Amino acid sequence: QVHLMESGGRLVQPGGSLRLSCTTSVGLLSDYGMGWYRQAPGKEREFVAGISWNAVSTVYAGSVQGRFIISRDNANNILYLQMNSLTAEDTAVYYCNAGDYYAGRFRHGDQWGQGTQVTVSS
Repeated sequence: QVHLMESGGRLVQPGGSLRLSCTTSVGLLSDYGMGWYRQAPGKEREFVAGISWNAVSTVYAGSVQGRFIISRDNANNILYLQMNSLTAEDTAVYYCNAGDYYAGRFRHGDQWGQGTQVTVSS
């Protein structure tokens, strides 16, 4: 069991960069494959990126491929999402999730953080 907490969201200009973090006050992130999701106003929550427990393998949604990088620091119990070349379409609440990562696919679990707001606007 983990208690996930995201941070790092803020207002950023188009073309800018931002790094989100996710940690837990309970348990170990290294016990899980981890993922990032986002939910824009009026839209369904969508998958953004996933990473295996040992960071050997990652997977991305097509809309963020080449712009976002998911990484993890198991020694410090932190998950990251580096977001570059941001556009207004990236505006959303971003959530981390503890789930399963297998054969290049991430399957979300039931443990979600509270989310962090990312707003891309000039």
